[in-house]
Amino acid sequence: MPTRRQFLAGSAAALGGSALPAEASAATAVAAPRDTPRPNFVVVLADDLGYGELGAYGQRLIQTPNLDRLAAEGLRFTDAYAGAPVCAPSRCSLLTGLHSGHSAVRQNPEGGPQGSLGDKDTTFAELLRARSYRTAVIGKWGFGPEQSGQASHPNQRGFEQFFGYITHGHAHDYYPHYLWHNGERTELPENAGNQKGTFAPDLFRDRSVEFIKASKDEPFLLFFTPNVPHAPSDVPATAPYDDRPWPAADKGHAAQVTRLDAYVGDLVGALREAGVARDTVLIVTSDNGPHEEGGFNPDLFDANGPLRGYKRNLYEGGVRVPLIAWSPGRVGAGTTARPTQQTDLLPTLAELAGAPVPGDIDGVSAAALLTGRPGGAVPGHLYWYRREPGSTRRANAADGGSVTRVAEAVRQGDWKAVRIAPGHDRPAAEDQWKIELYDLKADVGETRDLAAQHPAVAAGLVRLMREAWVPDFHRRGLGLTLDAPELLLPGGTYEVTLTLTNGSATSWHRPQLSLGVPHGWRLRPSGPRTRSRLAIGEAFSTTWRLTIPERTTAKGWRLAATATASTGAGPLRFSQERGYTPPPPPPTADSYLSDLPWLSATNGWGPVEIDRSNGKQAAGDGTPISFGGQTHRKGLGVHARSEIVYHLGGRGVRLTGLVGIDDFSANQSDKGATVAQVWADDRKVFDSGTLTAAGGPEPVDVDVTGARLLRLVVLNAEGTGGSYDHTSWADAFLKVTG
Repeated sequence: MPTRRQFLAGSAAALGGSALPAEASAATAVAAPRDTPRPNFVVVLADDLGYGELGAYGQRLIQTPNLDRLAAEGLRFTDAYAGAPVCAPSRCSLLTGLHSGHSAVRQNPEGGPQGSLGDKDTTFAELLRARSYRTAVIGKWGFGPEQSGQASHPNQRGFEQFFGYITHGHAHDYYPHYLWHNGERTELPENAGNQKGTFAPDLFRDRSVEFIKASKDEPFLLFFTPNVPHAPSDVPATAPYDDRPWPAADKGHAAQVTRLDAYVGDLVGALREAGVARDTVLIVTSDNGPHEEGGFNPDLFDANGPLRGYKRNLYEGGVRVPLIAWSPGRVGAGTTARPTQQTDLLPTLAELAGAPVPGDIDGVSAAALLTGRPGGAVPGHLYWYRREPGSTRRANAADGGSVTRVAEAVRQGDWKAVRIAPGHDRPAAEDQWKIELYDLKADVGETRDLAAQHPAVAAGLVRLMREAWVPDFHRRGLGLTLDAPELLLPGGTYEVTLTLTNGSATSWHRPQLSLGVPHGWRLRPSGPRTRSRLAIGEAFSTTWRLTIPERTTAKGWRLAATATASTGAGPLRFSQERGYTPPPPPPTADSYLSDLPWLSATNGWGPVEIDRSNGKQAAGDGTPISFGGQTHRKGLGVHARSEIVYHLGGRGVRLTGLVGIDDFSANQSDKGATVAQVWADDRKVFDSGTLTAAGGPEPVDVDVTGARLLRLVVLNAEGTGGSYDHTSWADAFLKVTG
């Protein structure tokens, strides 16, 4: 997705933390002046940083001077919580304001389908962009796939600038071979061959400093998400802990935390240098409790402080996290025990920015608390859900051996209930769940289970849990959606629909929709593009009829949708863009498909293999495709689910070839089973039925006369999938008209 500006290359800033002014004494939070302009925001999200790993929260062995000073000068939350005890669902809750009983992402990808963000999952970045904020996320995103233009990509979810890791697993590599800049993959050749030329979090710091400097003249949001101190304890240097008598993993982890502290110091230094420190709200927090992976011993550092549990636990040590809010002159110094889940971040930023807030979120704004105004709302209760197959020794012990079981928890006031299912999935009889109850005011370490003494309290909290978890939570949505075809072709006529939805709590005035297309393309709206008012919960749609000339000269195929409206807080402007790859010219001579360019290709396990595995790199099956020992010179290798689309432009006549589970997969296992299909436009002209290695390949011989598009599709057969579904189209040959 293109942006207003080309992203800035990071400068080689010094690693050491920028100096901060002397620590201020604690004081009661004071209200900011009423005429204070809309603030900038810098949100720092650490990865697996425990509640007790900062000096301000009791740490004694790891040095965090910059963060400790911010905690002394700003507002330190003692009862702040992540949205989940593991990364992906926690980050989803933080971005969308929905707890893990409602959110789109409820587990990490290792445990099965992760889920991902969709068009209705409004993030705080989308809300701030509607109020003309520049927005950037730099570091770990965590929601795949690695593909631009899809709904979960950060550019589609309100961030006009992105640099970092897209997927959850990729962020486990501190010296990656590549990173992503918006929708483009950026190679890091200095890290090729397991070299350690560039430490990715240093790049994230550099890019973030540059973004602050470049954005000083307009409101901005920076979401800085370095992957420290997640395992492994990999870091360029272990200073200042080189001489400590600790194992290497512990030295590395401590150095990661101190490096994080230095990054925050550099960001504060950049804010001061740009002259916007007093106009910026800086928030620092973590996505869950401390990890114990890669040899790291969290107990050496009391990484969870006085709390029970670690990453993966729903006890306090797994979900209670540091949270510091700092803004000189706006946020007064002090501490607060307000129970604050990261779902509160979205409505807080939106209120401070004068942006609309979705009416169906779970978070409650803490803006009044930050600015010292009276009457701020307090959450009625907090909810967490866990479905996580991963297990580590300490976390499992804290859970009584049940860390891989489904669990959920609720905090209401000082009462906290945790209940654990008998198995790894949610469905179970109510009497089979183990229920525990704790009084956090008297027992923050959750050492005394009071469920037997207070059955009515426990039962009331369990009722809240049952109400909180909804299998399919349907969002109302807020903002603009662009409904357009997946593919566009010369000479085609299509329908494009824009919808503006007011999912907020106030009416919008004078909504207007507009659509921009490349020069020479024809648009005709089928309905009104403006209205006088858009009520709460109401949607406004207009459909355009789009015609592309048979011979278009447009080089960039892009649809640009815009919606504007106004509220009492000011104007709103939403935008969505959809880019298309101009199709290659249709074939002019008979050809193997593996010799033709495709219009698009998706493949379950990576690039489509053309003649050789992954296009150029051998991976065991060599150049030819082989079935039952018989080789075929030309072919395409895929992993289900896959779809390869070719532009025939009506010139194709017949497609012949073979399709089946190839010898490469069969030599690994006999479990593979897939279904192959051929589609000519919207007509399915071939279906293989279930393919197995034992059954051999199926011949393909189909008429594709007149088809503009040819689609080769491979699906998993029911109940199968994985690494054994490698399927090949061999000798796939297209005859064309003369």
